[in-house]
Amino acid sequence: MKYIEEFQDPDLARRLLDDIHATVTRPWALMEVCGGQTHTIIRHGIDQLLPEQVELIHGPGCPVCVTPLEVIDKALEIASRPDVIFCSFGDMLRVPGTGRDLFQVRSEGGDVRVVYSPLDALRIAQENPARQVVFFGIGFETTAPPNAMTVHQAKKLGIPNFSLLVSHVRVPPAIEAIMQSPSCRVQGFLAAGHVCSVMGMGEYPELAERHRVPIVVTGFEPLDILEGVRRAVRQLERGEHTVDNAYARAVRPEGNPAALAMLEDVFEVTDRAWRGIGVIPDSGWRLSDRYRDFDAEHRFSVTGINTREPAECRSGEVLQGLLKPHECEAFGTLCTPRSPLGATMVSSEGACAAYYLYRRLELGTVPAAAPAASPATAPPATAPTPVSAPLEASPVV
Repeated sequence: MKYIEEFQDPDLARRLLDDIHATVTRPWALMEVCGGQTHTIIRHGIDQLLPEQVELIHGPGCPVCVTPLEVIDKALEIASRPDVIFCSFGDMLRVPGTGRDLFQVRSEGGDVRVVYSPLDALRIAQENPARQVVFFGIGFETTAPPNAMTVHQAKKLGIPNFSLLVSHVRVPPAIEAIMQSPSCRVQGFLAAGHVCSVMGMGEYPELAERHRVPIVVTGFEPLDILEGVRRAVRQLERGEHTVDNAYARAVRPEGNPAALAMLEDVFEVTDRAWRGIGVIPDSGWRLSDRYRDFDAEHRFSVTGINTREPAECRSGEVLQGLLKPHECEAFGTLCTPRSPLGATMVSSEGACAAYYLYRRLELGTVPAAAPAASPATAPPATAPTPVSAPLEASPVV
């Protein structure tokens, strides 16, 4: 890859679309399990350009969105303690817990800080030896290695006042859970390329064979998505169900050996709850016994958490691919980026945020008097580009 524009070329996009249109003969439903891919699809109108027989279902691919409410409430309780400096990536501060979020904790006097790396939190712990420093470690297989490395460094350097609140989840068990659901309509998957760049592709062939679904490892630019859809549709039309790497410029079948070794040293696989979905067996990580002293849940013994989701929020159905965001009655009215009911409206990778940013004017879901999105949480909304424009008048951007 020389330039990112190579993967936004409108002429190549048209060719891929023509190929998909020429190939498809019957309805197919594909799921992307990556919030970045969801935003690319909605921003560029890819779902509207595909044949009507090809439906894209948005899966639980947003790491912020699937962080369970119980863990959010534990973060709020820990962050409220006067001896704690609570560090997190910025997109977690607006995620609603039961009745409040980390921004509110900070407004009430809690020392909540936005950092750009877990190593920033480790440095803060070194600079403040008299206080406990907690980093909120959330996400898929992509963010787990740097968090594991930070805990490894804390142990190596002997920094006892650092700990990690862990909420890491794994994609393959989520695919397994989706396919086992009685309401599942998914016939093929676009696998997240960045996850596979870390973990490799070894867990996918068994899933593809057992459930007879094609799994195409896919990147994040418009042409990546279209190529992933093209390969998946071709397999479905031929009755095939294999794992196909359409992101070979970044993904090797064996993954990243150094990252895998760090994960194996620091973490161990465990059952994890996914917000809006429930507990999925073997779908997450926790700190291994060697590093248990750096586990914030263990260190602070957070108990007595009683969670409560807003009754109006249907983000669980959105995360399971059972509901499109605009089909929720609260979308764009009771629930906006400024006053979100659920994490799917907060996160920069959430499906509800994508529809609010790129589709809400088109869908006519927001009345003129509704509050605009806060600049601190979402870019300003603009009128959507006509569907044909990206491929006929300008690059696919």
